[in-house]
Amino acid sequence: MNKAINNILETQASNHPDTIAVLGLDKKPCTYQDLFNQAQYTIKYLRAMGIGRNDPVAIVLPNGPLMAVAFLSIASSAASAPLNPAYTTTEFEFYLKDLKAKAVVIEVGSNSPVVSVARQLDIPIISLAPQTNGATGLFSIYGEYDLDEAIFPDQVRPSDIALILHTSGTTSRPKMVPLTQKNLCRSAENIHQTLNLTTKDCCLNIMPLFHIHGLMAAVMATITAGGSIVCTPGFYAPRFFEWMDRFKPTWYTAVPTMHQAILKLALDNHETIQTSNLRFIRSSSASLAPNLMDKIENTFGVPMIEAYGMTEAAHQMASNPLPPSKRKPGSVGLPAGPKIAIMHEALPTLLPKGTTGEIVIRGENVTLGYLNNPEANADSFTKGWFRTGDQGYLDHDGYLFISGRLKEIINRGGEKISPREVDEILLSYPGILQAVTFSVPDESLGEDIAAAVIVQDELLTEGEVKTYLSDKLAPHKIPNKIIILDEIPKGPTGKIQRIGLAQKLGLDLIAQEKPQVKPAYTPPATDIEVKISDVWKKNLDIVEVGLHDQFRDIGGDSMLATLIHQELEHVFGISISLVELFSATTIFEQSELIESLKDK
Repeated sequence: MNKAINNILETQASNHPDTIAVLGLDKKPCTYQDLFNQAQYTIKYLRAMGIGRNDPVAIVLPNGPLMAVAFLSIASSAASAPLNPAYTTTEFEFYLKDLKAKAVVIEVGSNSPVVSVARQLDIPIISLAPQTNGATGLFSIYGEYDLDEAIFPDQVRPSDIALILHTSGTTSRPKMVPLTQKNLCRSAENIHQTLNLTTKDCCLNIMPLFHIHGLMAAVMATITAGGSIVCTPGFYAPRFFEWMDRFKPTWYTAVPTMHQAILKLALDNHETIQTSNLRFIRSSSASLAPNLMDKIENTFGVPMIEAYGMTEAAHQMASNPLPPSKRKPGSVGLPAGPKIAIMHEALPTLLPKGTTGEIVIRGENVTLGYLNNPEANADSFTKGWFRTGDQGYLDHDGYLFISGRLKEIINRGGEKISPREVDEILLSYPGILQAVTFSVPDESLGEDIAAAVIVQDELLTEGEVKTYLSDKLAPHKIPNKIIILDEIPKGPTGKIQRIGLAQKLGLDLIAQEKPQVKPAYTPPATDIEVKISDVWKKNLDIVEVGLHDQFRDIGGDSMLATLIHQELEHVFGISISLVELFSATTIFEQSELIESLKDK
């Protein structure tokens, strides 16, 4: 097995140079020879800048071919560090400082706040310009460095860092996970083998490429197998079946919330499904409900493969196998790369099959430890085993079942959020005296975020707090519900306990609650109201929605809010704040907001 990304690219370019590696929604496809040449050009440029092996290079690019190619090229020679483009100025400042980034990669003309942050921190900016007449994903670099003066030190080694991602911890400070060339290459090979990928396979990527799931399962596994990957701008449910019909992928991987959104549109796209080339569908990053698995399989007529992964394992740890091997609904499958065991939660003792304890792993794809965080490393590693923080058991056939989580991390549809990070931002608001962020059950996302606060000014509203948070946190970290209390419930010892707080406040039943009195039906009247109504009805899968019906009361959730937000921006051709849009909880309120934005 190749133990460095550049070796994989070189091998694929040598064995089948004209095979398509990357496809986009426009331009001609990028071949493996194109991809290898781009990587060599990028390596040379980085070396001319003085950036060498293990030097962190932050990447802030939107989803698509440019991001995929840039990641592979940079990770071939340095420590790539993709960051969420939706981060705020405050977040970019934290992550760039924490990384000690040697450079920041953006697209030419980017108006991201990372530009001003990088200049303020005196971090060099690398601007990528997509080639006008070149293949998709290929780029030139704007800069003043003489490539003829590039100094090439020793070749990248398997032990060199290829990728750094931040993962939320139970403390307020996210942890840096360094993944080596060997970690990534081994994980990609594990996924390749689990899914029996070949050069004939084509993956439709809808996952974000600043997340381990998309980077490894979609990009790296595909490249390792010599297949093709379609790089979309990201998940946009209304266009999913258009992409399916156009590119005829053999598989795609997603989180359960995406699968749910796709399923809602499936009835209107029967012909595309019937003529598809799908061989299987994959799900990971959050628990997949067995009934959703059945619905997907019955709709598409192909197996749904659920996998279990995490950043510290360079993604995949376990996976249900492809037929004819046995798949067990409710299980995340068999060990699929690293060794998996169950450890006593308090003692360094491995437990027998059938016994519940903490899931632990070890193997070539597992990180050797967090960067600059000896305390977290001491807590996370025991006798060479990495403690996942997840609770579960192995049945007598060796299949892994996850029964809960020992940590406080909130898993919002596959996005992991540190509640203490949100606490700190809430407490920075002058009018908030106490705050605790916690998870609440959500039928679509698995978990959603709520926060309980004690305020100094009783006139402070939930909307004002959310508006404040929108300048400090990425949208997926903002609590869906903020409850203002006189006192926050505490545990027996007097400490505030996140776990169980939703139940104490009665929020664990929200998904099952129905409104006692539904507003009288008022039909949409104006052109804007009708258009909003059409978007709501399609995404909520309902026949009728009144002007004053509350979004949550008629089946709305955070994932659907995101999908509706995307579609309304497209329908009206304007930019709308997600927080502002869903602070307006009825069609009437949203129409007033959109009317005001169109008048600007």
